[in-house]
Amino acid sequence: MGRKSRIGKGWKNIMILIRGGRVVDPATGRDERADLVLEGGVIREICAPGQAAETDFDQVIDAKNLVAAPGLVDVHVHFRDPGLTYKEDIHSGARAAARGGFTTVVCMANTKPIVDNEETLRYVLAEGKKTGIHVLSCAAVSRGFEGRELTDMEGLLAAGAAGFTDDGIPLMDGVFVKKAMEEAARLDTVLSFHEEDKSFIVNNGINHGAVSDRLGIYGSPALAEDALVARDCMIALETGAKVDIQHISSGHAVRMVRLAKNLGANVWAEVTPHHFALTEEAVLKYGTLAKMNPPLRTETDRAMLIEGLKDGTIDMIATDHAPHSAEEKARPLTEAPSGIIGLETALALGITCLVKPGHLSLCELMKKMSFNPARLYKLDCGRLEAGAPADLVLFDENEEWTVTDFASRAANSPFVGERLTGRVKYTICEGKVVYQDR
Repeated sequence: MGRKSRIGKGWKNIMILIRGGRVVDPATGRDERADLVLEGGVIREICAPGQAAETDFDQVIDAKNLVAAPGLVDVHVHFRDPGLTYKEDIHSGARAAARGGFTTVVCMANTKPIVDNEETLRYVLAEGKKTGIHVLSCAAVSRGFEGRELTDMEGLLAAGAAGFTDDGIPLMDGVFVKKAMEEAARLDTVLSFHEEDKSFIVNNGINHGAVSDRLGIYGSPALAEDALVARDCMIALETGAKVDIQHISSGHAVRMVRLAKNLGANVWAEVTPHHFALTEEAVLKYGTLAKMNPPLRTETDRAMLIEGLKDGTIDMIATDHAPHSAEEKARPLTEAPSGIIGLETALALGITCLVKPGHLSLCELMKKMSFNPARLYKLDCGRLEAGAPADLVLFDENEEWTVTDFASRAANSPFVGERLTGRVKYTICEGKVVYQDR
């Protein structure tokens, strides 16, 4: 540690030296040993190791065995606040995010009440400002999630909405979707879509296939996802809207997004760590802890998801962090709610399942987990350079650890007890250490 002065100047004026870390910047491709100097909530400079005098700083972090990267950005989380805070609230969700290396998260609108009005949106954003990380929120596309009437997108944007989604409730009316995309294009904002045509689904959360047949249920076929992805890719191409295909799980859907991008559509895609790490077989091992919408699919689908990450078809890794109580997940498979928590295991799953096997470089993983998500929402983060916000994650890419506990209020994860590689050691947001591994 360096000196502990600067009394009365406030934490935003604290100077931190991150010494000798492997600096990985997905914005520029930089990957080299360097020192980072943080001051006043921004990166003041990046310099050669040993160039800065340690006595000039309030805190010195020895990062010689660590990777220093931009703070992770998750464009898809559920903090259940307001209305369902027995599962999670904004503060517990933010603690889980910080522990996972995330400095920015975008909450979904399916709270109670729904974020389809300025009052609820302002509540979420105000609580988010108290957490130490950047908590943003989408607003609903349709009033009441009913898929019939557009929300006041312009007013909600002015009130601070990051974008718009009815996540959890697919929009079934194509004419309405086109109207929403036209308005989003006019306002230059983002629409994020949950793509599951419920008319093809009997039991959601479980893939229709060998495992569902073995369990004696029909499940949810990939067709349900593919049909809406195809529709919305073509409407996006027609309207010019910026569209995020959420939590993509089907290999055919990946191919359709690839085609839409080649045709010139402004379509983005996100994949969750559980979809690139697990298959439908996990349902037999973990039961309801492997139940999610869209469901885990086949090994062929998983391989196509990874190929989509490798070739850039899939732009982002997003957790779809979905907390539920133990009592809810203890219900029978067809009755339990879908979804798992993911913020605290996402980086390690990326390293374990993508970097270690050679599918992605570490810099490419950071692009999927920080730079590209920031680009989607035009956020000033996801990069490491002088003048950039001092939002960083420091992690040991080689440390092995066993998943045992969570900062989240919930623990509904199939990865409990699993051995993963890559552990967050520090999370720094606006120049302040908001998480440190002890």
